[in-house]
Amino acid sequence: MQLSALPLSVLLSTGGGIIADLILPAFILIILTIAIFKKIDAYSAFLKGVKEGFLLFNDVFGSMLSMMFAINLLRISGLLDFVAGFFAQFITEIHPYLWAMMLFRPFSGTASLAIMVDIFKNLGVDSFSGIMASVIQGSTDTTLYVITLYFGCIGVKKIRNSLAIGLVSDVVGILVAILLTFWFYS
Repeated sequence: MQLSALPLSVLLSTGGGIIADLILPAFILIILTIAIFKKIDAYSAFLKGVKEGFLLFNDVFGSMLSMMFAINLLRISGLLDFVAGFFAQFITEIHPYLWAMMLFRPFSGTASLAIMVDIFKNLGVDSFSGIMASVIQGSTDTTLYVITLYFGCIGVKKIRNSLAIGLVSDVVGILVAILLTFWFYS
């Protein structure tokens, strides 16, 4: 069967369409072709990359484990729910789930994403809270995670102004996300 005879929806399908099935083998074939033309030992280069990957994992694992432990401790202790409920008392237009997500966002992208999925399941994807959660998720970064992981991995001990600038950026991102969501969707 010719590719041109197939509808575009089949070619671009995320459910295992022809193009999706051919991307990885084509990528590997291109890499091997370049390696042959440049006379590079592709297998040795692959093994070297695997070894470097394991060394990187070894460097990063301690930082990741400590960050995950701290996040789970916050979640299990109930402190996060308490703080989110406290803020929700004063600004009732913002759901407590959103406060929890905003508090977790600087620590962990995965935790804040999990809270956003809970917002989607419980309040709806197209709800005001769902839209605000999406805008906040896209407007901020996991500052403490980045500083802990990357600075710890390369051995930076004095983070200087990185933490303050990152947290101020997160606060500004969250405030602008809230304002834009209220402006465009309320």
